[in-house]
Amino acid sequence: MAKKGAVEKIRLVSTGTNAKGNPTGFTYYIKKNVRNITEKMKFRKYDPRALNTETGKPGMHVEFVEKKMPPSKKN
Repeated sequence: MAKKGAVEKIRLVSTGTNAKGNPTGFTYYIKKNVRNITEKMKFRKYDPRALNTETGKPGMHVEFVEKKMPPSKKN
């Protein structure tokens, strides 16, 4: 029987900014194999809230970095 716990959920937070210069707060949730990958993950993904400075329109590809998961809400 296989052991459990090799895969962990992580949160990717956008580094993009909106029109006021504040972070967008857009996140992706993915799974990560903790046996193979030990360093923090970085991905270049699409953020629909980030403002593109060249065109002035929302939505562009920005870097997402790994952050801690928020605490779960248990009742």
